Amino acid sequence: MACFLADSILHLSAPPRSAACGTRPRSSNGIYCLKWGGFYQRGKKVETTKLVQAAVLPISPPLLDDEEKRKQMCEIYGFTQIGEPLPDNITLKDVMDTLPKKVFEIDDMKAWKSVFISVTSYALGIFLIMKAPSYLLPLAWAWTGTAATGFFVIGHDCAHKSFSRNKLVEDIVGTLAFLPLIYPYEPWRFKHDRHHAKTNMLTEDTAWHPVWREEFDSSPLLRKAIVFGYGPFRPWMSIAHWLSWHFDLKKFRPNELGRVKISLACVFAFIAIGWPLIIYKTGILGWFKFWFMPWMVYHFWMSTFTMVHHTAPHIPFKTSDEWDPAQAQLGGTVHCNYPRWIEILCHDINVHIPHHISPRIPSYNLRAAHKSLQENWGKYLNEANWNWRLMKTIMTMCHVYNKERYYIPFDEIAPKDSHPIAFLRKAMPDLA
Repeated sequence: MACFLADSILHLSAPPRSAACGTRPRSSNGIYCLKWGGFYQRGKKVETTKLVQAAVLPISPPLLDDEEKRKQMCEIYGFTQIGEPLPDNITLKDVMDTLPKKVFEIDDMKAWKSVFISVTSYALGIFLIMKAPSYLLPLAWAWTGTAATGFFVIGHDCAHKSFSRNKLVEDIVGTLAFLPLIYPYEPWRFKHDRHHAKTNMLTEDTAWHPVWREEFDSSPLLRKAIVFGYGPFRPWMSIAHWLSWHFDLKKFRPNELGRVKISLACVFAFIAIGWPLIIYKTGILGWFKFWFMPWMVYHFWMSTFTMVHHTAPHIPFKTSDEWDPAQAQLGGTVHCNYPRWIEILCHDINVHIPHHISPRIPSYNLRAAHKSLQENWGKYLNEANWNWRLMKTIMTMCHVYNKERYYIPFDEIAPKDSHPIAFLRKAMPDLA
């Protein structure tokens, strides 16, 4: 289960106690050292002595105060920087007040330029799907689904009132931008506002959050579903989130229901009219090629962007009585650099820390706002370049909530039921 290393720390999690691994002696530098006695090969025991260095758990504020430990954690988890803990006396207003006023300004030309980029890049993607030979279709789907994600970001700006000064225009553009994704705009907007108000707050945050131990232990069938959902299926778990959060009228307040029903009617109308037209023109296979596969790529980005923004072994989820807005929004949000073509098509949505400082910052001003945050609060920021080790960390470590350790991996609690996690540890690249 553990990854053996030479002189660097590359292992992604502390292995569970077991008869094979023995105990977890801890060295003076705070890193667990495990000695394995040997293994059997074709009935013959082969002696081995390996030193396994694993991530320090629990992760405590004193650990994050140590610059050397943070550098080690960066290497382990796939980050370029893990920020210092934010001092308790810093408020979210303190951080917001350092941002230049111009980053909050709405520029109609830039807003409609983002619409133009998304429409033209999506149209190009449809053309590529139409003309591409079968062996190049995955590339065409990747482009088209990423362009469709740009539609979501435009609707996202509309929902935060950062697209236009005209609120009716924002409601119309947001609804239309979400339609190709069959995403109901108003239900999502209501729930997403709660995510910003309760970022990384246990139970209240409507985005990703850790699994509760009681939930994990409640039934064998649910346990298997959770292991797959937070393991190999995690890059598409936004589909389950989309279904469970946005179509149930019971989840909304009475004063929200009118707008929710209008959004749902638009989505169902798109399905009732758009899907039959696609099938009529291109057949069932055409629906699969032109709509379903780009939609799956969109959900890949929807899932992975969201979990990268707020999920890491050192980023805690807090109960409401312990939660602090500045800590959650500045220190609990991750800035992640993706390849430039993805950043352009997705309108810089992964420049995410300033968006959590203030959702009123338009997407085209996020980079200027992030530069200001780096100048004034740089040592507190969590930053990464997208890489396999980062994804592997999240998918194999960030599972069950624990107050002291933040996360406990599934295979530490239930190794017999966690074969998908063991498979990911072996199969996923460890490149950073």
